[in-house]
Amino acid sequence: MKHLEANNKPIRSLNDALTRCQQLKMRVSRQRRYILELLWENQEHLSAREIYDLLNQQGKEIGHTSVYQNLEALSEKGIIECVEKSDGRLYGNISDSHSHINCLDTNQIIDVHVDLPEDLLKHIEAETGVKITDYRIDFFGYKGKGN
Repeated sequence: MKHLEANNKPIRSLNDALTRCQQLKMRVSRQRRYILELLWENQEHLSAREIYDLLNQQGKEIGHTSVYQNLEALSEKGIIECVEKSDGRLYGNISDSHSHINCLDTNQIIDVHVDLPEDLLKHIEAETGVKITDYRIDFFGYKGKGN
């Protein structure tokens, strides 16, 4: 099943993210570019604090407020993902529909694209009376050996 996307194609690269900013008439400031570049380079879900620290370690001076404001604007427009966790928000570079594997021993979130079999989706629709147009699955497990 193909997930229903917003009228735009999914963002699959840094260039796609920058193009989407331009399409949405969002200014691509130096700080905004830094944040997008970092998320695409790291391919991980990061907190605002981690993003701030990493950018400053790279010599890209950016203030706390600027990091938070840009993350909010980018996630609000669907250019990046915002995952709400009990200990705060994490931001990732994939914004279209996808699932997550939550590693319980490392607290890492791994993005995966899962396509459920059509017959399973039809079964769920018949059982619930709800037409499924999209889905996200959260998996939980351990990376460590012997778990």
